[in-house]
Amino acid sequence: MIKAYIGLGANLGDARHTLQQAAHALGAAPGISGLRLSRFYRSAPVDATGPDYVNAVAEIDTDLAADALLSVLQGIENQHGRLRPYRNAPRTLDLDLLLYGELTVDTPRLTVPHPRMHERAFVLRPLEELRPALHLRQGSLTELLQACSDQALEPVPDQPET
Repeated sequence: MIKAYIGLGANLGDARHTLQQAAHALGAAPGISGLRLSRFYRSAPVDATGPDYVNAVAEIDTDLAADALLSVLQGIENQHGRLRPYRNAPRTLDLDLLLYGELTVDTPRLTVPHPRMHERAFVLRPLEELRPALHLRQGSLTELLQACSDQALEPVPDQPET
């Protein structure tokens, strides 16, 4: 089994409810087990406009290949009406494969580790909840979060249980 980390985000519709449904679908998908979900955080869009996002990170164990896991993620996005009209468009659901064990993947379809996760407080803070001692190529989560200290991030209150 491979330990993988998935970034979840949404800023259209009932984003919190959508993330709960997506986490449930992810945990129920064949080849995936042991889902742990961070708390939800609210953040402003990065390099985009639109409503604030609700974000979280899920930790899973999987026996799926990285490309097959990406297909599962895109299937869940599609079930929630994900459209891709332009780069960084507002979204009903965004699921990003952040880390896939210790492996590096670089194909036209998938890049892992996620190439911008070290620049995003909305990924780093929930990742730190799940795996505080994690060290990325660019540095420790603590160091990377300090570099993102200008990015507003607040916990979403009253998060429902998964």
